[in-house]
Amino acid sequence: MKHKKFTLILIFLTLFSLNLFGAASDQVSAEPDDYQTSQVEDEIYDPLEPINRAIFSFNNVADKIVLEPIAKGYKKLPSPLQSGISNFLSNLRTPLVVVNQLLQGQGKNSVESTGRFLVNSTLGVFGLFDVADRFGLEEKEEDFGQTLATWGVGDGFFVVLPLFGPSNLRDTTGMVMTMVTDPMNAYFVSEGEAWIVPMRTAVNAVDQRSKIIDEVNALRDNSVDYYAAVRSSYYQNRNAAINNIDDSELTPLPLISIEFE
Repeated sequence: MKHKKFTLILIFLTLFSLNLFGAASDQVSAEPDDYQTSQVEDEIYDPLEPINRAIFSFNNVADKIVLEPIAKGYKKLPSPLQSGISNFLSNLRTPLVVVNQLLQGQGKNSVESTGRFLVNSTLGVFGLFDVADRFGLEEKEEDFGQTLATWGVGDGFFVVLPLFGPSNLRDTTGMVMTMVTDPMNAYFVSEGEAWIVPMRTAVNAVDQRSKIIDEVNALRDNSVDYYAAVRSSYYQNRNAAINNIDDSELTPLPLISIEFE
């Protein structure tokens, strides 16, 4: 019985992690006072806004009572342990990053990411240590949503998925593509270790959420319209990721939204 309850908790947390903050390239830290919505808001198509707002409210409550408290507890772990977990999860994500870089015609980046994966998987002890970064092989992030955008697929309308969080039709399609093509998850399932999949995504959700606790709370507390702030922030960060531009001046994208692991 305890095992079933634990599994349900993992599945619940897994849902949080499916769209939480993009990847590391989408995680940014700007002050709430720097937040601008007018230009971006004018370009967002949100025909389901009443429904989206209702789902958003539910997600927000779920974050406050489940994920944020767990993330705060995780934040108390020793820094080396947190770094090791974050590095390990990032390394597991790299094969799909390489695939998307190839699909986008980023030959040089795909070679570097492949080298990064091999170095960290060996010298970095299965990715626990980011040895590749010392060799100048920097982490880069690409996903299927970015790939589809590169191929000319439009955003579609904005949608807030229950527990999955802010998205749009294109990025939701990309998320599903990630779910069904992730080689690491496929390997775990083929080896009869399917339990690792929800465990992986649950830990990733907590790890990512722990990095933006203060930023999210600041945006939540200081935004006149928190829903609009998250919606605009989502598009700003996704546009920055798609165009491979420096997003250091953008606002943090609050919960709930993380790239599927």
